[in-house]
Amino acid sequence: MNKNFLDFMQNYKGQKLAVAVSGGVDSICLLCWLADLKMDVTALHVNHRLRKAADEETEYVKELCKKLGVPCQIFYWEGEKPEAGLEAAARNARYKMMTDFCLENNIDALMVAHQADDQIETFLMNLARGSGLYGLSAMRPVSYRDGVKIVRPLLKVYRKELKQYCEDNGIKYYTDEMNKDPHYTRVRIRQNRYLLAEKLGISDARILLAIDNLNRSRDALDAQISALVSEVMQKDYALFLESFLFDLAPDIRLKFFGTLIQKIGGNNYPARLNSLANALDKLQYDCKFTLGHCTVRRLGNKILIVPEGAKTSFRKKYEKYKRNEEKKLNKE
Repeated sequence: MNKNFLDFMQNYKGQKLAVAVSGGVDSICLLCWLADLKMDVTALHVNHRLRKAADEETEYVKELCKKLGVPCQIFYWEGEKPEAGLEAAARNARYKMMTDFCLENNIDALMVAHQADDQIETFLMNLARGSGLYGLSAMRPVSYRDGVKIVRPLLKVYRKELKQYCEDNGIKYYTDEMNKDPHYTRVRIRQNRYLLAEKLGISDARILLAIDNLNRSRDALDAQISALVSEVMQKDYALFLESFLFDLAPDIRLKFFGTLIQKIGGNNYPARLNSLANALDKLQYDCKFTLGHCTVRRLGNKILIVPEGAKTSFRKKYEKYKRNEEKKLNKE
């Protein structure tokens, strides 16, 4: 069993866990390793009813969980499927079913099987898009979705090691044919990534090291943003003077504003950078608009952000804001 994985899992001893199991080699190996460690874990499998082999995979996951002595919960994605954006819709539906289960059953963390190759591919995809710090820092070992902690314990483990473990131990797994289809950007990167090492000397290990370095910078920025957000958040809305926003350095301002929109709007993902930049341009003057399930309003030197549909009256909120500012001054 991989040492990086073992070290990572030390933090989760005694916790109540769930693990997403698709039937592919990554999640099957993760399930087996968690079972070997005697973790308190429940397997969650989603049958999207999109492929012929889906029912067969579901039965296999059930049988394997029974053999391992791991409780198993099966979900089915029912109803009509969208013609456009099917992959994203399936992912959202899958996470919704799993996070709902975790919340209802007091699960401490949901383990997912993204591994080192996925991490490198994500970095290269985002590099091709011209992403900034947050895109290039790729996937986080720990993140949150719908109020559930999402944990990726395999980000330092390569796919070949997971395959080798399953093959050495006679553990069956399924392969999605989409993983070989060059129509997808991720697959093209997977098939040609070796050229970076062979032609340019950019090894997988160096890319992972770069991601780690970027994540340290991201952690520092996140800490600063979190402190700023805590200063202006009042339960489910934010109110602050325009100088609080526009005195910030441009990059900090953009991330701070985006974090407020994401938090107040209850969104899993931040708004697009161009949408945030356009919103900040509007906020140079009195205005009112919606963004990311929020209503944003500027009146005079005050800016208010509330959930979309909520009242944007300043009076009571500003009185509370002034009282809080007075309390801060008194403490100082």
